Amino acid sequence: MVLAATKRYTASEYLALEEKAEFKSEFINGEIIPMAGASANHNILTGKFHALLLLALEDLEYSVFMSDMRLWMPEYNRYTYPDVMVVAGEPVFVDQKQMEVTNPCLIVEILSNSTQTYDHDSKFRQYRSIPTFQEYILVYQNGYEVDHYVKESEDRWVLMTHKGEESVIKLTSMNLEIRLKDLYKRVKFE
Repeated sequence: MVLAATKRYTASEYLALEEKAEFKSEFINGEIIPMAGASANHNILTGKFHALLLLALEDLEYSVFMSDMRLWMPEYNRYTYPDVMVVAGEPVFVDQKQMEVTNPCLIVEILSNSTQTYDHDSKFRQYRSIPTFQEYILVYQNGYEVDHYVKESEDRWVLMTHKGEESVIKLTSMNLEIRLKDLYKRVKFE
């Protein structure tokens, strides 16, 4: 049996294709991976997390981005679209187009059944290559549950799991609290 070779792309080829594409794709070391559509709960949770951060940080020196802003990780030759990112201070972009940021302090991913393991493992390992990265939030769609990783040192991350409607996420990188009751408002659990 002969397997067809997968075409490899350069980062610049990917960016040129992505500019014209009708749907988003990630770029992982030469491979272009189409992104799947998102559920209603995924969209509600992404929008809600973005809105809560945006309103709380509006008068402070932070930039809050949603899933249309690409993240560039040069160590892994990877472009990806996190659900929500926060940058402390001025965003550092790849170029003047301002389409790819490189310096988030916080990344939020809304978990789905198909991405849950990947977001917890491989993606988290790659995100840790970003020197400014301080907190990682993984939001479950099926109930009041959030995994919250906080960087304590270069090689030590601490996991806190927040469960239940009354639980509160305390974001240390920006001295902010988010109540799960507020985050999950209008989410319909299966």
